[in-house]
Amino acid sequence: MINRRASQQSPTARSGRRRRGPAGGGGRGKGPLLWGLAALAVLSGAALAVNGTTPAASSSDSSDRSAIEPDSVEGELGHPSPESKPSTSPANEESPDSVASPSPSPSSSPSIPASGPGTFTTAGGGSGTVGKGARTLRYKVVVEKGLAQSAADVAGQVEGVLADRRGWTADGRSGFRRVSTGTADFVVRLATPGTVDEICGRYGLRTRGEVNCSVGKDVVVNLKRWLLATPVYADDVDAYRALIINHEVGHFLGHGHVTCPGAGKPAPAMMQQIKGMRGCTPNVWPYDTKGRLVTGPRVP
Repeated sequence: MINRRASQQSPTARSGRRRRGPAGGGGRGKGPLLWGLAALAVLSGAALAVNGTTPAASSSDSSDRSAIEPDSVEGELGHPSPESKPSTSPANEESPDSVASPSPSPSSSPSIPASGPGTFTTAGGGSGTVGKGARTLRYKVVVEKGLAQSAADVAGQVEGVLADRRGWTADGRSGFRRVSTGTADFVVRLATPGTVDEICGRYGLRTRGEVNCSVGKDVVVNLKRWLLATPVYADDVDAYRALIINHEVGHFLGHGHVTCPGAGKPAPAMMQQIKGMRGCTPNVWPYDTKGRLVTGPRVP
């Protein structure tokens, strides 16, 4: 709150006594005296206006606005604060502020559009059912329009990940089948960073153009991560793509974050590996080759 300055006392407040004319002056001194009093009245009115006592004083609006804290301005504009939590149960792979290492240098990176139209092309055809679980989850694979990535190629990679015996079918409960028409239990979306921010932001998640998320029926894959991976997986981008799918589909299946179980042990797929390996070795699969769940202590 800007403190307004109290109005200063006008010069006439110090002139409470009338000055007498020279002794013996009689009526000849009245003319100059009356003119002096009139001049003092005019000066008093001007002093009141300058001291802000008239309704015209309205310049404090810009000063008050400049004193607002940036976070308050963001709140006024309707953006969620970093502390706001979604009312549902979406999950993003990691907080972008806590990414341990930067992305590879842009000079050596493929061109990545910052945003796109927000409309998608669905991969045609479908797949057979993989897994022998009690439930078969139908899913679609869609790619944002205008991208160089083929929806068919992306769908083929997703199919391969979900069909791997080290994937979520090893839980004995889940089966998967890709479809291109009809209803789907979830949708894998490859999208530009801006579109990812928009989709995830509807659920209160702040992906800030950097990471992926799982919200509602959408497994949302950030094109930036799909192409660049992270420094740990820079030499094996396909492996990181498998980690993205396993991690975000894992959230859809109800799995939460866990951390490294111990130095030298494989990192769980549900670990936020982009924050750092914490002593674990790289691993992108939820199960090992013997069908054992790769996990660690739960993250509160």
